[in-house]
Amino acid sequence: MAESKKDERSSSPLHVVVFPWLAFGHIIPFLELSEQLARRGHFVTFVSAPRNLARLRPVLPELKPRIRLAPLPLPAVDGLPDGAESTADLPPEKVELLKVAFDGLAAPFAAFLADACAGGEAGGEGHGRRPDWIILDFAHHWLPPIADEHMVPCAVFLVFPASGVAFLGTKELNAAHPRSSAVDFTVPPPWIPSPSCIAFRGHEAEWFARAWDPNASGVSDISRILETTHLCPLLICRCSHEVDGPLCSLLADLHRKPVLPSGHLAPYAAARAAGVAGSGADDDEETASLMRWLDAQPARSVLYVAFGSEAPLSPEQVAALALGLELAGVRFVWALRRPVGEDPPELPDGFERRVSGRGVVRVGWVPQVRVLAHAAVGGFFTHAGMSSLVESFLFGHPIVMLPLFADQGLTARLMAERRVGVEVPWRVGGGAAFAAEDVAAAVRRVMLVEEGEEGEVFRRNAGELKEVLWDMARQERYIDDLVDQLMQRRRTV
Repeated sequence: MAESKKDERSSSPLHVVVFPWLAFGHIIPFLELSEQLARRGHFVTFVSAPRNLARLRPVLPELKPRIRLAPLPLPAVDGLPDGAESTADLPPEKVELLKVAFDGLAAPFAAFLADACAGGEAGGEGHGRRPDWIILDFAHHWLPPIADEHMVPCAVFLVFPASGVAFLGTKELNAAHPRSSAVDFTVPPPWIPSPSCIAFRGHEAEWFARAWDPNASGVSDISRILETTHLCPLLICRCSHEVDGPLCSLLADLHRKPVLPSGHLAPYAAARAAGVAGSGADDDEETASLMRWLDAQPARSVLYVAFGSEAPLSPEQVAALALGLELAGVRFVWALRRPVGEDPPELPDGFERRVSGRGVVRVGWVPQVRVLAHAAVGGFFTHAGMSSLVESFLFGHPIVMLPLFADQGLTARLMAERRVGVEVPWRVGGGAAFAAEDVAAAVRRVMLVEEGEEGEVFRRNAGELKEVLWDMARQERYIDDLVDQLMQRRRTV
């Protein structure tokens, strides 16, 4: 009898607890992965802080019965504003306090898991089953020991591109080849085969070197990643062989454990909806006005400009970008982020008047996928965050890149090498660190698409990546292989 129950459990649908870090750049890919699991008949308990769950886009109706949202309230932390539950709620200098609060979830999560396992022992089904896996994020270094107490295996899902995961390496590799100063990160590490373009530039290397220093939580961000990947028996990386190339296969060799590509988990539903007539029926007047302006522009003539929900831009950088867009002479839509708790960034005097008719600036939220899907848009000026790049390539747009922090510089090097766009060069010294003239030159290289011009090459190569992302059979195979591994490797206790 015990053996038959074990066999039944090994073939029944999975119950997976999914627990992302408290940033929407992580939460959204984790939700996309959760929906892919649910489509295949598995059950997901999606854990985050209450306000984050409330701000999620709706789960697809047909998948709602299989995805349960489980709120886990954050503890109070001195200096952390009330209601701040994600990095989007905070200025960059306060994010370390969010990590303090996040580490305070260890005891509540332990109680949650104990209850889930105790209930599952009674033979429940669906969400009532004992969890088969926990899929967690880079920051959860305290979670695998809790899961081990209940014999629930963990897989870490790294939303960083393969280039960033490979550049970081493993706990063992970093012990054997220590790196400490910024200059150490301006060259490829010894475990990446030569030749390689995967290295940071000066300002990026300085940011990355600081990530090795403990923050208010007492743990550095790099230590979190290295320890979490060390403790988990299975790694999942948001990458593919077609986009990331040999790096995708290298990861398993570096980590000496299975590293499964998930594909790119593109927002296909949003992309399809953007092309449906009447998709903007509920638009507010500002969004409707923007879409009407795009309707009036020639095909593929507009550059969409956006640097993510959390990318920090100084006043000097905003001014350099504005003047560069003015000098470039192309049509543009600029989604300008308002810093948390601050006034909107100031634009140069007279800028909006001088670009009137060919340039639109919107401070705050812009429906990015709908804008990228519009026929008038022909390029994307971005910080090279992977989610933004995936959205751009869904529509075959070449890119202008201004990497700002984290792994964005590594991604930009690879995309420039693939000739799907160009980087804006940073200059040594000076307030903005890049010049308006360099912004204008990069924009023109991408947006001017004449016979034999570089822009034609960038557009063609970006179109090839569009074909890769819309090859649904290929993308689905990555998830199918991932699910097969989760089924084979789950514990039948």
